[in-house]
Formats: sequence, C-alpha cells, structure tokens
Amino acid sequence: MTDSKTAPALDLAPGSSNTERRAAFWRFVDDYSLILIFIALFAVLSCTVEYFFSWDNVVGLALSVSQIGMVACTMMFCLASRDFDLSVGSTVAFAGVLCAIVSNATGSVTLGIAAALMAGAAIGFVNGAVIAKLKINALITTLATMEIVRGLAFISSQGQAVGVANEAFFSIGSSILFGLPAPVWVTLACFVLFGVLLNKTIYGRNTLAIGGNPDAARLAGVSVDRTRILIFLVQGAVAALAGIILASRMTSGQPNAGEGFELNVISACVLGGVSLMGGRASISGVLVGVLIMGTVQNAMSLMNIDAFYQYLVRGTILLIAVLVDQLKNRRQSR
Repeated sequence: MTDSKTAPALDLAPGSSNTERRAAFWRFVDDYSLILIFIALFAVLSCTVEYFFSWDNVVGLALSVSQIGMVACTMMFCLASRDFDLSVGSTVAFAGVLCAIVSNATGSVTLGIAAALMAGAAIGFVNGAVIAKLKINALITTLATMEIVRGLAFISSQGQAVGVANEAFFSIGSSILFGLPAPVWVTLACFVLFGVLLNKTIYGRNTLAIGGNPDAARLAGVSVDRTRILIFLVQGAVAALAGIILASRMTSGQPNAGEGFELNVISACVLGGVSLMGGRASISGVLVGVLIMGTVQNAMSLMNIDAFYQYLVRGTILLIAVLVDQLKNRRQSR
C-alpha cells in the first residue's frame, strides 16, 4: 500500500550541495525513523523479556490493540483535518451496552449490532454538525458529548453490566480465522480501507487540504463543512464497531468500558506522525504508532511493572511524540 507521503531518495548527484544532502537526510528520517524504532524495540524486547516473542503473546498483543487500531484509523482523519474527538471512549461503552440491550429485547444479534452502529453514526453526526455548522470548538463539543454519551450508557444499563443471552454474540470477538482472532482481521481491514481512502480518493485529499488550510480548501471548491461532518460520522460508526467487538470479548455491555480509550487512540496517532496542526497523516505511521504503544504496554505487563509506572511511561511517550511533531512543524515552516 502506498502512503500519503512520497518516499525520499538519498541517491543525490555527486555535485549536490550540503543543504540538499541534509534535506534528503531529514526526509529519510521523517519517513522511516518510526519503523526503525519499532523494529529495534521489538528486537530488544524479544531478547530481553521472557515469553515476549512467543506466538501466543504476539497474538495477544495484536488482539489487545485491535480496538485502538480500528478507531485510530478514523481518528487519523479527524486530526488531519485539524479536529479531534474525545467522545470515542464513551461511544465504545454506549455501543456495547445498546447492542446488548437490543439483542436481548429482540432476540436478534443482527438488530443489536445495527442499532449500535446507527447510534455511533448519529453521535458522530451530531459532533460534526455542531463543530462544522455552529462553529463550536471540537474540544468543547466532544468533551460535552463524551459526558452525555457516558451518561446514556449508565442510564440505559442502570449502572450494571448487561449480559447477552444469545451465545452467537460471543463469537464476534472470540472466533479464530487462519490462526488469528476475528478482531485482528477487522482491524487489518480497517487499515487497508482507510489507507486507500487517505491515499487514493478525493475524500482523503480533501481531508488533508482542510487540515492544511481550510480557507484555501473552501476556495478550491472543497465542501469543508460536509467533509468534516462525514469524518465525524465515520468516526462514530467505527467507534461503535469497536464497542460491539469489545462487548463481545467481555461477554457483556459495560457502561464503564473505554475509559481513557480516546487518549490511547490520540497518542497512537500522534506517535504515528499525524500532525496536531492538521494536513499531515500516514496510515503506515498510525499502524506503527499503535504497535509501539501496544508493545510497550505488553512488555511492561510481562515484566510485572506496577500500573502506576505504566501511566508514567505512556504519558512520557505521548509527550515525546508531541515534541517531535512540533519540531517537524517548525522545520517545515522554515
């Protein structure tokens, strides 16, 4: 799959200036440093942490980041358009609860899934419409919907986990296909789909154009408001899908699920090179960012590192990623 950035060529002509060589070097670093860091990290942990390189652990690692990976694919579009969505964690919880409730009430898992997906899309549509049409800041809008949707999850479930009577629901998160759990395949499909949308479609080009300069994009004929609403609508639907799969894995819809989920997703995207200033995104970078976050978390768990220190490490990784993003923006603005 191609990426939204063109790979640099280090084969410069013999007479190239030092400035050109330095520019080529930095382009190479921007494009490949994250992949090299992940490979080095994975190799070191494989040699130093017991059981890390076992097949069961690698599969478990992939499964543990599957929901984050799904939503990171759509959060990438939000960030690339200069927005973000803090309500995805609440949407994950509400979708799982609603799917369980509707499935029990109708006896149909299919209707439960459909209801949850439509609810997620509706939440995303409201976010996008308020941000695009009413011009309310994305931070305030999604912070408000985060609280509202979380409240709906607790009210509809009466604060309790909602079990599902139909055992077919459990197969969504537990079935195995070609040696890998179904959620991992769904996540891979999301990366392929949204990678194509980013790099090969008008939707992706418009998203990057809006993030780069929304006024210039509007003058160029891009329907900025419609595109932003669509981005949030898709974000909500995919967050609901992640919530359905998570509820299936947990065998119940839980109103407190997904707490802190949005920060993990945003961290993975920023670590993967998606600019907080908009206009720059890479699906391969997001994939590597998700894997780095999951690998660090997995290794710390295997090493029995206290959960308090795990928060410290994740926060430090996010801070470093933001600092690197700022350095890239400053260098590109020169």
